[in-house]
Amino acid sequence: MMQDPIGIPACFSGGDKPEESTTVTKSGQSVFMSVYKTNIADQCRLITVTWCKNLLLHGLSVSVDGPETEYTCKVELKPWNFWRKQGSKSFVVDGKPLDVFWDLKSAKFQGETEPIAEYYVAVVSGEEVVLVLGDMKKDAYRKTGCRPALVDPVLVSRKEHVFGKKKFQTRIKLDEKGGFHEISIECMNKNNGDVIDDSEMEIRIDGDLMIHVKHLQWKFRGNESFHFKKATIEVYWDVHDWLFVPGLRHALFIIKPTSPSTLSPAMSPVSSSPAGICVAGEGFNPIYFCEFCLFLYAWKVE
Repeated sequence: MMQDPIGIPACFSGGDKPEESTTVTKSGQSVFMSVYKTNIADQCRLITVTWCKNLLLHGLSVSVDGPETEYTCKVELKPWNFWRKQGSKSFVVDGKPLDVFWDLKSAKFQGETEPIAEYYVAVVSGEEVVLVLGDMKKDAYRKTGCRPALVDPVLVSRKEHVFGKKKFQTRIKLDEKGGFHEISIECMNKNNGDVIDDSEMEIRIDGDLMIHVKHLQWKFRGNESFHFKKATIEVYWDVHDWLFVPGLRHALFIIKPTSPSTLSPAMSPVSSSPAGICVAGEGFNPIYFCEFCLFLYAWKVE
């Protein structure tokens, strides 16, 4: 396993373990985790790319699952440590070398936890770039000196921890070729003393109202589906703790888009039933899902 001399941000210590919620709550950090299914050394593996952000730093972590352990490369992006914004790291996965390259010198974050432009993060195995993120892919291929992989990686899932008072926003792609769409979730609570009266929730895409839940105190768990730009989007929610648990607590939203271009036997989920998806909360194992799912943990700050 690789030796990592760089300090590790607190948001990387929890991973997908049960204490993750406690770690995120105490740190107050936004955390975005994307899981990709790809081919490394002739084996299907999962690569997890994690971005975290607090008042002092941006953190980037790239992890590759192994049969018995997880191999991880971690980078801190401190404003006074400019040289760390470009570089590479090598480690070994099951006896095979793996390299991670990144260039974040000119990355544009615009308030986001992960960059939105002018960057790349590339993972190289066996002289192939098995995963490349960002809009500077040509620079990534030139820097690594390696060719694109024959098998394209597949984005399996995305997990986000975001903080807000009433409104929570994220971005989502309905298919790989399309652009991002903005999803906003807003909860309106009408309080009468200590009693919550007639709470409502709205879910919008690009400003258009898609789901309006009235009497949320009776419908704090549920699901609906709707059509948007030729895609069917399923939304599952659990906002119980928002309404009935004091202190800083999160709601969970699972957003699952299905577009005609993604419907193929190879992309079919193992289980498409609501029960099969809703049990995939904190202990979610993305290897069982081939269609994309977004897991949004919305932390409500009073």
